[in-house]
Amino acid sequence: MASSNFVDYVKIFGRSGKGGAGSRHFRREKFVEFGGPDGGDGGNGGSIVLRGNSQYWTLIHLKYQRHIFAGDGESGSGARSTGKNGADVVIDVPLGTIARDAETGEIVCEVTEQGQRAVLLKGGRGGLGNWHFKTATNQAPRYAQPGEDCTEGWFILELKLLADVGLVGFPNAGKSTLLAALSAAKPKIANYAFTTLEPNLGIVEYRDHRSFVMADIPGIIEGAHTGKGLGTRFLRHIERNSILLFMIPADSKDVREEYRILLGELEQYNPELLDKQRLLAVTKSDLLDEELTEAIRSELPDVPSVFISAVSGYNLQTLKDMLWEALQKENA
Repeated sequence: MASSNFVDYVKIFGRSGKGGAGSRHFRREKFVEFGGPDGGDGGNGGSIVLRGNSQYWTLIHLKYQRHIFAGDGESGSGARSTGKNGADVVIDVPLGTIARDAETGEIVCEVTEQGQRAVLLKGGRGGLGNWHFKTATNQAPRYAQPGEDCTEGWFILELKLLADVGLVGFPNAGKSTLLAALSAAKPKIANYAFTTLEPNLGIVEYRDHRSFVMADIPGIIEGAHTGKGLGTRFLRHIERNSILLFMIPADSKDVREEYRILLGELEQYNPELLDKQRLLAVTKSDLLDEELTEAIRSELPDVPSVFISAVSGYNLQTLKDMLWEALQKENA
């Protein structure tokens, strides 16, 4: 993991800019005996803003930039001249990024759309110049507002992948093999558990030049909701998927029981995940004869299911049809 380019969790420190002070200037010109106050306002401090960028897929660009500071506003000057605003700092982040307060855990903002801007820390307002305080009884105010102070804090940025279909299953269930078979993605594939240690995205081509996005989530193990096997890091990526495709190998001891365990892990992590549409794919079905297929089919849980083989291509088009139909139902 240390050498991976995929980073979905970073902790950063941010500080917005201070507002500039208002000016206490008085107009002083030849032949103008009582020029009066003309101090300008201070400039606003810069803000720290998160901006959604669909070209980004990881938070690695923030891994080595932990301290981010916006510019301070300049002070006002004579002739009612307003000070220059401090420069904002705009941070491009992948779609699906959540910012939390590191101390309270409270969600500060979420970025889910291309070009969306969310203010992480707002800059301080500039102070008013002394000409604002001129009254009939106080013609020469010798005071002005100071600018507002900056705000600062530690924040945790988490990335939850946005995808139409999320693949859910135990390690070595064939999720990466399916993604490679249906898309141009090239995830690491090997015959051992936890081959996939980071999510992979692939675009699945459908009929009439239509397509949808599929996410290969690292394998879940029993106890994942407590963090076992880096479970909570993996499970959060499922939250942003529209459809959940459960994948269980045909050579499992009990398909129904494995489905129950997977569903239980999702429920204990976040009960709202059970509101998502669920489909079941029994993988490695090229190992089965007709009799075994019927025996397993009679024991399947009550969800739309299909027997597939990513290696031989068996029923992959049927699977895509089922996923597309579920997505249309979800969009409707």
